Parts: sequence; structure tokens; C-alpha cells
Amino acid sequence: MILSVCVGSSCHLKGSYDVIESFKKLIEKYNVADKIELRACFCLNRCSDGVSAKAGDTYILNLCPTNTEEKFINEIMPLLG
Repeated sequence: MILSVCVGSSCHLKGSYDVIESFKKLIEKYNVADKIELRACFCLNRCSDGVSAKAGDTYILNLCPTNTEEKFINEIMPLLG
């Protein structure tokens, strides 16, 4: 599964770099590097929803370094099947 984190202007200013770094650590922590390909992308058109990501066809919104693990466990891990 591809996990794309927006690095467009709005998300960049809201901390997308830190979210990407958090996801890198979580992918390693939960040993799912063989199941998740982390990518940066430009504009997911969800600028008013905080830092945004897309896992498969699912949007993960309002990301910040303090909630990435919760959203990773609750919203991304179930998509792995």
C-alpha cells in the first residue's frame, strides 16, 4: 500500500515533514516496511484539514506529530488487511 503525505505549501507549513518522520519510525516500529511505501506528494486538495495523507483510497486528516501513532494504528493498520 502506498501512504502519501502531502508536502504542499499548506501542509508543509503545518508540519508535514515531522509527520513523515513520525510515519518512518512507526513503519519500522510495527515492522510493516514490506507492506507500506511512504511517499511525499503535492497537494491532496484537503488544505483546510491540516496535514493530510492518503493510504490507498482513504484520506487521513488533521495529522500532527502528536497524533500520528494513534491514526497509524486506528486508520492505516486496518487497511493492511
